[in-house]
Amino acid sequence: MAELKHPIKEAMRYMSNAKEILSEKAEKDGDYYNDSKYVKMAGNTAWNGVLVALDAVLDVKKQLKRGQRADFKDYQNAISRKDRKMTRPLLGAYESLHKALGYDGNPNYKIVQTSLDEGTKVITWAAKHYQAN
Repeated sequence: MAELKHPIKEAMRYMSNAKEILSEKAEKDGDYYNDSKYVKMAGNTAWNGVLVALDAVLDVKKQLKRGQRADFKDYQNAISRKDRKMTRPLLGAYESLHKALGYDGNPNYKIVQTSLDEGTKVITWAAKHYQAN
């Protein structure tokens, strides 16, 4: 039987993969990345890591009807019930990783780094609240 992966380690692996995509493929030139395709890929990868971490500590998917997909509001509501102070970092990670990077491919190096930091902040929070079953 396959060994189950620790969700927080898996989430950090996603973040590491996002950084690797940026460093190896996005072609940083001064304060900007040249290839928005890879910025988008990195943003989506990092955002998925955040979701993996949140799924490990929040009951978002358990509260959905069968076949229903969770959206950001579900995560936002769940995190505000557990720790209201984390609603802003979660919103920051969503707006920056998912939207600015994942959709728009924002090439600004500082924005990319700040976005990755916001995602890491949420994953770190999840790590503190994670209890292995």
